Amino acid sequence: MRIVISGASGFIGTALSAHLLGSGHDVVRLVRRPPAGTGEASWDPAAGQLDEAVLDGADAVVNLSGAGIGERRWTKARVREIIDSRLRTTKTLTAAMGRLGTPPGTFLSQSASGYYGSSRAGLLREDAGPGKGMLATLCVDWEAAAHTAPAGVRVVTPRTGVVLSPDGGALGPLLPLLKMGVGGPLGNGRQYWPWISLVDEVSAFEYLLNSALEGPVNVCAPESADVNAIVAQLAAALHRPAFLRVPAPALRLVLGSHLAEELVLANQRMEPARLVDSGFAWQHPALADAAQWVASGGK
Repeated sequence: MRIVISGASGFIGTALSAHLLGSGHDVVRLVRRPPAGTGEASWDPAAGQLDEAVLDGADAVVNLSGAGIGERRWTKARVREIIDSRLRTTKTLTAAMGRLGTPPGTFLSQSASGYYGSSRAGLLREDAGPGKGMLATLCVDWEAAAHTAPAGVRVVTPRTGVVLSPDGGALGPLLPLLKMGVGGPLGNGRQYWPWISLVDEVSAFEYLLNSALEGPVNVCAPESADVNAIVAQLAAALHRPAFLRVPAPALRLVLGSHLAEELVLANQRMEPARLVDSGFAWQHPALADAAQWVASGGK
């Protein structure tokens, strides 16, 4: 397949590009600078500029662009940047597809577990409605923007949870602290995080590119786990203690209340119902397996 990827230099995009290339696919990365070779093409999503010829002949487009959700406090300007960096890039891609006589057959446009809001009880399958909060509103608009793709394009909006990786990723500063034996749960630790290993994340994306699934797909492992369990398993795999709990008030003070509540303290017991029903196979279906993989450096 010929696959065009936006956000290819990001955490997931880098791993996905390497995985797809290793599987024999032709990958074109969209970059915001002059292209360095035939595997790159330039665009300016902030200005809505993308030469549709870049997408001509592509089998699929994967949209992973977006400013980091938890990289810094949510000032009004930062929230605007988070929103615009997702909606503008998505609409730039769908507009370019619309200018083609034969657009790519598949548009895989990232969404997130934030769709479900920060305080939801019970299992969250794909048919659950959106929650409340900035991230929920963003994900609703983000998915709607993806569906402005031309008629006949199969649109998939993967709702990704917390991606576990030896390089940190969504674990941010927590993993280095755990390795030093000075980490611990965040808040009361009873909030569920929908987790998945990075290798399963990229495998799920490749699977979705080749499947007939469309619409929202929860991308997480089949085993549910709260933060207490995630931290305990990672610490055990690293042979380190994990008793230095970070209380919720401290997280709100350091991160800001909205960011802390919607990202770190959010409770989302997400179930990958559509992946399970369609037969996707996880390499790390259990948290203990993923924790060992992280602790071993991805080996």
